[in-house]
Amino acid sequence: MELAAAHPALKAFMCGSLSGTCSTLLFQPLDLVKTRLQTLQNNAKPGAPRVGMFTVFISVIRTENFFSLWKGVSPSFVRCIPGVGIYFSTFYTLKQHYFLDRAPNAGEAVLLGAGARAVAGVSMLPFTVIKTRFESGRYNYVSVAGALRSMYETEGIRALFSGLPATLLRDAPFSGIYVMFYSQAKKALPQEVASSAYAPLVNFGCGVVAGVMASLVTQPADVVKTHIQISPSQWRTADAIRYIYMEHGVSGFFRGAVPRSLRRTLMAAMAWTVYEQLMARMGLKS
Repeated sequence: MELAAAHPALKAFMCGSLSGTCSTLLFQPLDLVKTRLQTLQNNAKPGAPRVGMFTVFISVIRTENFFSLWKGVSPSFVRCIPGVGIYFSTFYTLKQHYFLDRAPNAGEAVLLGAGARAVAGVSMLPFTVIKTRFESGRYNYVSVAGALRSMYETEGIRALFSGLPATLLRDAPFSGIYVMFYSQAKKALPQEVASSAYAPLVNFGCGVVAGVMASLVTQPADVVKTHIQISPSQWRTADAIRYIYMEHGVSGFFRGAVPRSLRRTLMAAMAWTVYEQLMARMGLKS
């Protein structure tokens, strides 16, 4: 089957998968640093300097090696390449079904983005759990398949779906808020700017603004999700929230906010920019 004759939803899947590949490879180190920051033990002496993003970067390179910053890239690829494809094809299908004749308003954009992300998030959750464990440095998994087998045999199938509520509380609002800010920012642009040669740069700028806003709102849910997924004792969401608060206070819910905001913002902005350019080349309205 030729690409030109493919179903539009399949084209959206392929465009999304390609955009997900580029952004995952580029920004994986930020995801690893975010996970390490969120799972640091609170054993620093009083008055000791705070451990930040650059400290963790240097520590990983010194104690492991430079390429250790890409630990977890295999499950990230397994998760993001089909995951971003599922997200964009679901988004495209929902938009074509409900908003064929008009653009969604702000509230509808939130529901559109959240719905598409919920489908992709649930579909790829086992690989999200494995990616988080790879990045934490606490597990000695050799491969994605080995990690899946080990978790299934030692912890049961429930472990592969651990952190589902926290993941949905993180991903659905992030995507909903992102799509709302992104679509509203683009709508506010003059038509001559949106259709000019600078359109990809403008789209990227709109994506950055939307990503920062969405990342900050959903940061606490991301910290809770990380703690649940690296714990072999199958914590509930309430257990993780209690532990984080008792160990680190309110600030614990914002650990890793800088690398996560950078990664999610740049990754989403790049993914949307690449996706929209590819869809335009295929003659489809994204």
